[in-house]
Amino acid sequence: MNPRLPFLQAKTAALTTAPGVYIMKNQQGKILYIGKAKNLRNRVTSYFRDHPDHTVKTAKMVSQVYDYDFIVTGSEYEALVLECSLIKQHQPPYNILLKDDKGYHYIRISKGAYPRITAEVNTDADGEYLGPYMSGFATKQTVNTVNRMFQLPTCTRPFPESFRKQRPCLNFHIGQCMGVCRGTVSSGVYHEAVADAVRFIKNGGDKTIPMLEQRMQQAAENLEFEEAARLRDRINAIRKAGEHQDIMDAVRVDTDVVGIASSDVSTYISVLIYRDGRLYDQSSFCISADALSEHPLDDFLPQYYSTKTGRDLPKVILTEDAPTEAALLTDLLTKRAGHTVSLEQPQKGLRRRLVLMAKQNAGEKLSLQSGRTGKELLAVEELGRVLGLSKPPMRIEAYDISNLSSAAMVAGMVVFEGGRPLKSAYRRFSIKELDLQNDYASMQEVIRRRLQEYRTAQENQSETERALNAFAVLPDLILLDGGKGHVAAIAPILEEFKLPIPLYGMVKDQKHRTRAIATNGGEIALRDKQAAFALLTRIQDEVHRFAITYMKAKHTKTSYALTLTTVKGVGEKKAQKLLLTYKTRSQLKAASVEALAKTAAVSLETAAELHKLIAELPDDTDTNPSDKGA
Repeated sequence: MNPRLPFLQAKTAALTTAPGVYIMKNQQGKILYIGKAKNLRNRVTSYFRDHPDHTVKTAKMVSQVYDYDFIVTGSEYEALVLECSLIKQHQPPYNILLKDDKGYHYIRISKGAYPRITAEVNTDADGEYLGPYMSGFATKQTVNTVNRMFQLPTCTRPFPESFRKQRPCLNFHIGQCMGVCRGTVSSGVYHEAVADAVRFIKNGGDKTIPMLEQRMQQAAENLEFEEAARLRDRINAIRKAGEHQDIMDAVRVDTDVVGIASSDVSTYISVLIYRDGRLYDQSSFCISADALSEHPLDDFLPQYYSTKTGRDLPKVILTEDAPTEAALLTDLLTKRAGHTVSLEQPQKGLRRRLVLMAKQNAGEKLSLQSGRTGKELLAVEELGRVLGLSKPPMRIEAYDISNLSSAAMVAGMVVFEGGRPLKSAYRRFSIKELDLQNDYASMQEVIRRRLQEYRTAQENQSETERALNAFAVLPDLILLDGGKGHVAAIAPILEEFKLPIPLYGMVKDQKHRTRAIATNGGEIALRDKQAAFALLTRIQDEVHRFAITYMKAKHTKTSYALTLTTVKGVGEKKAQKLLLTYKTRSQLKAASVEALAKTAAVSLETAAELHKLIAELPDDTDTNPSDKGA
């Protein structure tokens, strides 16, 4: 706790209720955080309450606050403008700081008999360079386009050293590479293609096509029909690229498209910039893990556009969700731009596709940092958004009950971390408290035992031991294979343990396919949320597979135990002791009469009968699952 809390509380009690900006500082006078408020007293008071409900990041910041300053403004609008200016000036560690991936970029044409065209961020290597260009996105797009258009290789094979050593790759078969690796393309023909590509980069298609048409006609007149055909295909490729822009020409007015992807530690924001109806540039920003931002869009947009004016400000900004203070922000941007700026959230159509494309770009940036694919992270984020969670559920536990009537009653627990199965954390449960089938009561037993394992680990295990115990970590989300009845049965147990873990059920249709997600109050449809729906389906299928596999194995083992009890003198407990000692049938068959007698505590005569029975049973695979149980 901050020892300065009484002083800060007393100071805040006398604070004005006017709008303004507050500036949190540490003991050395360094600015920690800058924020704006419609009511300064109410906002600043929320930091210094005796029992605040702070996030971990906010609590860490508050613990360092020694004092704070404030600046009163005439309106909330003025507070927003001042906040942006001060953040840009002081760069406080707990504010969102926008550092993009900009720098100088170049297009390199390497040397050699078969040069390559690549996008580079420096000019260290030998070769000819075009540039510098400010946009890395545009540079990479240009390089990809010309390599595809002029059928230049993009693989890592060295030429001519690798001629005829490997089969041509897929790019050759789909017409995106001339197949230099076959050894049939001369260095002269290849250099001509590279020269045409460079001319296209420098002059564009309008000037390149007439020149190529003239060469094509000349080749035809000279009866060089193969060369004429090659030039014809090159002209067609340039024309096709000009006509088929697809989503690149998706908007008619200057538009910025903002996409956000978050994990439990980081947030990436991607901005696709459309000017003159074309995708002109792209910027990406990583928000610091320390930034105090529950709604990154609210902090990002004012700062990102705070230094932009005129043409740099678009007429339309597309986002997935509306900022909290959309009207205030629209007013700020419109005044700065000198023209109307609208904030829009498209729900369908091509503009919706643009928002998803920006979101995918942000997800791919995030995936490089997290080790997960962009698709996995976006699915987790979308699921969290659909369920109204405060953050993406990076760790998900799912449970399913499986039984054969009242025999072999078991449950399976699977864990998904970052949208991917974490099989080392899977656990299986035998139902111990029930004699008759009851799915609700079985699920209650399982969840209670799981949470008790967590409590025991926290109280009795060292930090090293807890790191190896899957039960020592709480999930961000619990999913039950079942409807709202299961949710209603389990919710009181979470309350009993005082653990506010989000809890939902996974509902199946009559064909045992995922249909919706259940809450205490009803159901949430997911079919229009493709990424979240796919993730939920995968989780439900996996937990069902895991639970039913354990049930079948246990049922087989139970049947085997019953077979052993047919020998006079061998009861159920002795049969179970044999199966616990000898994990597989092959181990049991390999046991001697003496070993069986000792393990089951029976006479040698009884053990001999037992040995004879075991030898007559068919061989089988291991019926003891290797997955850890509880």
